[in-house]
Amino acid sequence: MPEFNYEAMANTGIRSQGTLVAGSEREVMAMLDARGLFPVRIAVKKAIASGGTGGRKRVGSRHLATFYSQLADLLHSGVPLLRSLDILERQTTSVGLREVVREVRAAVADGTGISEAMAQHPRVFDELAVSMVRAGQEGSFLEDVLRRIANFTEHAEDLKAKVTGAMAYPVFLAVIGFIVLNVLVIFFVPQFEPIFQKLEEKGQLPLITTFVVGLSHILQRYLVFVLGAAALAAFFFRRWSKTPVGRLKVDALKLRIPGAGRIFLSLGISRFARILGTMLHNGIPILNALRIAKDSTGNKVLSAAIDNAAENIKGGEKLAEPLGQCKFFPRDVIEIISVGEESNNLEKVLIDIADGLEKRTSRELDLFVRLLEPLMLLVMAVAVLTIVAGLLLPIFKMSSAIGE
Repeated sequence: MPEFNYEAMANTGIRSQGTLVAGSEREVMAMLDARGLFPVRIAVKKAIASGGTGGRKRVGSRHLATFYSQLADLLHSGVPLLRSLDILERQTTSVGLREVVREVRAAVADGTGISEAMAQHPRVFDELAVSMVRAGQEGSFLEDVLRRIANFTEHAEDLKAKVTGAMAYPVFLAVIGFIVLNVLVIFFVPQFEPIFQKLEEKGQLPLITTFVVGLSHILQRYLVFVLGAAALAAFFFRRWSKTPVGRLKVDALKLRIPGAGRIFLSLGISRFARILGTMLHNGIPILNALRIAKDSTGNKVLSAAIDNAAENIKGGEKLAEPLGQCKFFPRDVIEIISVGEESNNLEKVLIDIADGLEKRTSRELDLFVRLLEPLMLLVMAVAVLTIVAGLLLPIFKMSSAIGE
């Protein structure tokens, strides 16, 4: 939704300024009226003039987790919100987060809710965190929500670090293999070309050698263009994948990748289950909880399936039945959810599902990486063997001809 700058006057004659997130100017006027303020000026906030975090880099997840946790501790100890934000602004070590907290504090001081103030910085506070803070603010359990967001953020960062660490060696192998093969083809193969000329004139040059020599010529002449085209294609693919249609197709492709698709699916379901369980535990109605939790999957296809399930729940169905009609949720997960609904213990069951799926995903990720490493070594070995065979076959052929 757009952001609006406003200038308003209270009954006491004191003027105040601030920013509100709303769908229209009429909504802004209604929000100001609810606060007992008379609007003097309302204008759409321009992205360039906002001075916010639109062009800033994202704040590190570790700093955000610390911010959420410390804010929860301060509020739990009875420190007022404005004073808590002031304390966190002074003591944070992240320059970017310090600026954001300063702007959030200024907005809250002007009468803006903390969730609305956070929503003005989407590059720092994601939609899920804003939605959870809004729910905690409305339900008077803000400290608990902030503490849980801190746990989610730390958990997500740990998982990201684990995946990055697991993929480091395969990526290293791929890069080294690419460099070695290019050095062989571009610099080593041309040294043998004079030896192959006689066989080529007689039409006796092996097909594999012709392929290797031809590949060498192409890379010598067009390597820069090939790399440039690849970089350009990657750039446009990245931009396309951020569009609604592109994101949907990429997320659908992720779920169909052999081996990795199951991991992506388990991660998405575990995040959904954990956040939904937390929302229900804090007393948020299931429809509102589903609306918030569906975006936590990180996959648009899975989110759309959950959204369809939420539509069926409006008709009075239980959660397990519409989720069971979705092809993405495993049968054992559906059965556990059904038992949780029958025993009126759904929130705890969902947390248990998240824990179980994360442990299972961790094992599957380790296995996937272990299989990926020898597979990449095999691909490199086949590529090097192809080049060596292309170089040695003509030499063996010439040696046998001389021997005869």
